[in-house]
Amino acid sequence: MGVLKIILTIVFVLVCVALSAIVLLQEGKSAGLTGAISGAAETYWGKNKGRSMEGKLEKFTKYAAVAFLLLSIILNLSVLNG
Repeated sequence: MGVLKIILTIVFVLVCVALSAIVLLQEGKSAGLTGAISGAAETYWGKNKGRSMEGKLEKFTKYAAVAFLLLSIILNLSVLNG
């Protein structure tokens, strides 16, 4: 049981670092506001956001956040149980 906890803790730290890096790589929501005001919202990148790098970063952020939440719950339960 101790080895599993160490492995989960290492994975948890890696997910934390990855989540921080992914969030820092994303553009701010205010960066798109200027384009929306000037009428540039219907560009190629706006239509195909899921295929762009920004869309992939958002998808990876969701997966990393779910992994962070699940690992934190699992590690918390393992601490409570012994």
